[in-house]
Amino acid sequence: MLKDRLVKIRKEHKKTQQDMAKILGVTRPAYTAYERGSRKPDYDTLEKLADHFNVTTDYLLGRSDNPGKIESEDNDFDAMNEINNLLEKYGIEDSAFFDIEKWKAMGPEEIKELESYFDYITSKARKRKE
Repeated sequence: MLKDRLVKIRKEHKKTQQDMAKILGVTRPAYTAYERGSRKPDYDTLEKLADHFNVTTDYLLGRSDNPGKIESEDNDFDAMNEINNLLEKYGIEDSAFFDIEKWKAMGPEEIKELESYFDYITSKARKRKE
């Protein structure tokens, strides 16, 4: 999905692969590999792409069909602040879950598996509250 979105959005913005490579600070062959799907951009590069095209990383990754960045009507709402408050509430702000070295050791498969498990657990919690 990422490779298709990269080609589509680059062409919509009338950019060449060389233009994109320069914007991202990578070689043209490296950028071409992103569009072919033989190489995946790291998180920082993905953010640069999203910022450059003013889309979300979720859109680029195919997790959302809405390309636009979500602008909150309530400017006081801060998702990270809300998450931090919940972490403190449950006393898990210092959990091993937040050990950056553990995250660095994981690859895309483990991240996807973790995301699936998180979805399962949150679904289970919602059903329990019903």
